[in-house]
Amino acid sequence: MNALKLSLAAALLCSFAACNQGTKTNSTAGTSDSSNVTLALDSTKFQKEIDGKKTNLYVLRNKNKMEAAFTNYGGRLVSLLVPDSSGKLVDVVVGFDSVEGFEKSTEPYFGATIGRYGNRIAKGKFSLDGKEYTLFTNNGVNTLHGGKKGYQYVVWDASQPDAHTLVLSYLSKDMEEGFPGNLKVKVTYTLTDDNELKMDYEATTDKKTVVNLTNHAFFNLNGEGSGTILNHSLQIFADQYTPVDTTLIPLGKNASVKATPFDFTTATTIGKRIEEANDQLKAGKGYDHNFVLNGTQGMGMTHAATVKGDKSGIVMDIYTQEPGLQFYSGNFMQSKNVFKGGAKDDFRTALALETQHFPDSPNQAAFPSTVLNPGQTYKTSSVYKFASK
Repeated sequence: MNALKLSLAAALLCSFAACNQGTKTNSTAGTSDSSNVTLALDSTKFQKEIDGKKTNLYVLRNKNKMEAAFTNYGGRLVSLLVPDSSGKLVDVVVGFDSVEGFEKSTEPYFGATIGRYGNRIAKGKFSLDGKEYTLFTNNGVNTLHGGKKGYQYVVWDASQPDAHTLVLSYLSKDMEEGFPGNLKVKVTYTLTDDNELKMDYEATTDKKTVVNLTNHAFFNLNGEGSGTILNHSLQIFADQYTPVDTTLIPLGKNASVKATPFDFTTATTIGKRIEEANDQLKAGKGYDHNFVLNGTQGMGMTHAATVKGDKSGIVMDIYTQEPGLQFYSGNFMQSKNVFKGGAKDDFRTALALETQHFPDSPNQAAFPSTVLNPGQTYKTSSVYKFASK
């Protein structure tokens, strides 16, 4: 009888401890594909004061148990839980378990909302109406993703009107990072019950300027910590891409993808041709190029790409109103940072697919314009839709 009482007491203590472990933090839980253990994001690790503003963690949910976790520090997508082909939730976005992790990362763009100008501007210079503007050069001789303190380093004003929606706002002041005009920016992230992560961007200015906003999530559809993305299959709906010089600035003319390693017009594994002897692959140390979308339609937008994780069966379709898609194959990941699940950011263990206008458009008259005038509203939307097969 005493043995039975002891056994029951032990069971109750164990149950209580497990319950406490599951509820002691305001968290979002996911699954690490590499270790099959539950992860939890502790919201207190995202509560900090930076530049006099408070940071926090915001979690969006839908009826299918998908979760998207963001921090307003850099407007970052921290985690994205998606059901795989067996129904198990997989975290398909790499990132850190604290604001401090993002602050100290040697890669500044994990999950970030990017601006004022996503991608590169040659030699940190551009002209509007005959006036030259000079930017901070943070990528060799060029400006990348907004300069020294792009939007990935700012604390956005955040509101969460419902369980599906996060609204981020930021006033980018006149001449911040060298860009003219007080730019009012609003980005709305929505997680729908159709397993879509929608990204709606808006901006207005009081002075003529250039704008190119995007999100720089790093994806691994097999799950953070699951290894290389080279066996993911990728289809990009683009017949042309934008060749670049050795500093990754476009040469000025688009080129056909046909008979090149850049032909993803049919689903192809990312690693199939990435090591081919090719000057463009050499310049980017792999894929780090803009693809010129061909206008294939889907969901009332341009269908940009389809990616599938070879282990998870998770499929990500990207739709956008933008003319281009930057495909980056994780070529500069150097195992210097430890992600929230304990894995390092090893070489090519995540990819980015950024909907955008073309790199260096302010200096390339043949490219679609990125100029925004007073009285106009910059408005563009992209959707990342998930399924499993």
